[in-house]
Amino acid sequence: MEKDVPGEQWKGQFTTIQGSGQCSGCGKTIESLHLSPEEYEFLKEKIMRDVIDGGDQYKKTTPQELERFQNFVKCCPPFDIVIDGLNVAKTFPKARESQVLLHVVSQLAKQNLQLLVLGRKHMLTQHSRWRKDEMKKVQKQASCFFADNISADDPFLLYATLHSGNHCKFITKDLMRDHKACLHDAKTQRLFFKWQQGHQLAIINRLPGSKVTFQHIPSYDTVVQTTGDSWHIPYDEDLLERYSYEVPTKWLCLHRKT
Repeated sequence: MEKDVPGEQWKGQFTTIQGSGQCSGCGKTIESLHLSPEEYEFLKEKIMRDVIDGGDQYKKTTPQELERFQNFVKCCPPFDIVIDGLNVAKTFPKARESQVLLHVVSQLAKQNLQLLVLGRKHMLTQHSRWRKDEMKKVQKQASCFFADNISADDPFLLYATLHSGNHCKFITKDLMRDHKACLHDAKTQRLFFKWQQGHQLAIINRLPGSKVTFQHIPSYDTVVQTTGDSWHIPYDEDLLERYSYEVPTKWLCLHRKT
């Protein structure tokens, strides 16, 4: 239903965005999530310099361990998916962590994808939540890097994903707000958010043992945008904050009356 905007020559309506990125209301195609090669290289260089090399990651790991990881990545073929192992393993709190991780890795391995699982060394120690036989099966189906238990996974995850190329996706529910904050200018923050939206896979099904399903990654950008004579504004019900990997289902389409 269209409504006039008081004091302005605009009409507004609630609408949806089709999979192609076209607005169902006005027919305009909204901005793509795809980064150009130039934008990707610019972002990669900034992340490597400001977050990996110049950020606070040494408080979460050591220079020696980061170097060990960088050498490990250089010896591997480019990855298709980088998996935050500890984050994924805790997807289903009532299930055993190693079982959940093995289930996710096994499903992805059937698609002949180059996988990297990032984890911590304690995941290799026999425990009621971590079974050695299941972790060995994980290691047979994916490249694995287990950091010291005091380390954080996200600098490694960012490095491996960006190093592998623009096709590489990553799986975690981590929002990476700390890393976005390390990027000091608005352009780089904007590109980081856009890259994150286009590359972050999050598990959304709730039943352990069932086929893993991921939050859909749209082809279009999900932030407020304008072409001058039109505005498209994601509309979030109840003013709840949307996670970076979540897609708005309703939009407000505003266009100037002719």
